[in-house]
Amino acid sequence: MRNYTTAQGDTWDIISYRVYGTEKVIDILIEANHQYRNVTIFPANIKLVIPDVETVALSTLPPWKRS
Repeated sequence: MRNYTTAQGDTWDIISYRVYGTEKVIDILIEANHQYRNVTIFPANIKLVIPDVETVALSTLPPWKRS
């Protein structure tokens, strides 16, 4: 587990993309930071817990889902 300090204007999907490379694990971020679940746009300097997550390797995805 590690931490992430928000920048003004961060959103859950932006944070997820920055730390995991995908927006598809937002639910894991929110679950780990339950006290901020109702925040849509973050102010600066909020410390969030970033849990370790195994992401699916792009090579295992079908061609139409690869970025």
